[in-house]
Amino acid sequence: MELKIRKNGDIYIVDVNGEMDLYNSYKLKELIMKMLEKNVKKFIINLDQVEYIDSSGIGALIYICSTIKKMNLKMSMTNIHGSVKKVIELTKLMGYFPIANSLEEAILMVKD
Repeated sequence: MELKIRKNGDIYIVDVNGEMDLYNSYKLKELIMKMLEKNVKKFIINLDQVEYIDSSGIGALIYICSTIKKMNLKMSMTNIHGSVKKVIELTKLMGYFPIANSLEEAILMVKD
């Protein structure tokens, strides 16, 4: 899994590329926690290039989402498709995660 960060104003977009599984989902969690330490307040997790996710990937996303919600910060996830979308639907987490259909929609969701 590869992680890239880019900015849109004060919004940080984390592009996730590859599989989110037991062996690497902690990397996303660590990256977001470091960004929180640096007072980043608005996040978008772009899953456009993620074709596979397992329970530890879902766990990492739940941890990130719950931490950001507790801190009253803003977050959105976007470009969820294929088997990743199926897993999120099967785990009944579509309503839990703030999900946008496109990057543009995600940006609007996290703006003030």
